[in-house]
Amino acid sequence: MSGNSVVVGITHGDVNGIGYEIITKVLMDPGFMELCIPLVYGSSKVASYHRKMMKHVPDFTFNMVKAPSQALAQKPNMINITDKEIKIEVGRSTEIAGQMSLLALEKAVDHVLEHQIDVLVTAPVNKDNIHAIDASFVGHTEYLAKKCNAKDYLMLMVTEGLRIGTVTTHCALKDVSQSIGKDIVKRKLTVLNNSLKQDFNCTSPRIAVLSLNPHAGENGLFGKEEQECIIPAVQEAFEEGIYAFGPYASDALFGSGEYSKFDAVLAMYHDQAMIPFKLLSHGEGVNYTAGLPIVRTSPAHGTAFDIAGTDSASPQSLRNAIYLACDIYRNRKNYQEQ
Repeated sequence: MSGNSVVVGITHGDVNGIGYEIITKVLMDPGFMELCIPLVYGSSKVASYHRKMMKHVPDFTFNMVKAPSQALAQKPNMINITDKEIKIEVGRSTEIAGQMSLLALEKAVDHVLEHQIDVLVTAPVNKDNIHAIDASFVGHTEYLAKKCNAKDYLMLMVTEGLRIGTVTTHCALKDVSQSIGKDIVKRKLTVLNNSLKQDFNCTSPRIAVLSLNPHAGENGLFGKEEQECIIPAVQEAFEEGIYAFGPYASDALFGSGEYSKFDAVLAMYHDQAMIPFKLLSHGEGVNYTAGLPIVRTSPAHGTAFDIAGTDSASPQSLRNAIYLACDIYRNRKNYQEQ
């Protein structure tokens, strides 16, 4: 490895999804190699299988390595995570696919924690087939937080002109209200504020906080969460130097375009964040896990089983995830040196 290039570990995701297609499309771009040293955690046989289903992939091969230290600049590198024959069933969720997703993730996370690679980018997985193997697995975010012993972390969705995080992540809608409290809202605000400073180079970040209930609760008419939890958390955070404002009704903040006046938005639950985010990101957004000692990003989409094997998947979200991981890595280094 050479120079100041960022070594990017890329997990292959679900072998029956679009992971290999989008990884190959990104790494085929010669200019991309100027930015970083990519290292895919996957299978050369599976990569070859998917490559044959793609058009216009002339002479694309991975440089196979045994360890991250052997990865070469200007080359698409790969570590074989298994020598087993893997049955590919494009577009289907299978047990072996879950095993291979988890195996790649485990190896890559070990390497990033050991500083053998600089950042981690995860291709999409199917939560169900991994959960069938590891009952504790509910998603990358929670898995990584546990591996890093991080108590406070935040799923932060990033696209041009919008960063939006969630207080609750993967939980049922009926459980959101009881999961919202002053303490957790304040903690998520603290994680978001710190991340904006060290990861995104915002010197005095402004954060808009969304309400849980319609019309921000209408003074308790439509719910008490704003008065009892969200407003006290915002006030306490502001008194401690975090420029948090709100709570704002989601429809009003996004419908008016006022969200653009803030460096980030903190939503209360998954779909409250993801609906405006996906409308505004046009399939090119990035999922970033804030609050970890490591840098991890992923494309803001799933395995796309419905189009797997059709050579129609856009690689732009993965490309942006890699760019963002490299930017955050450099921003963190600069912040720590200040």
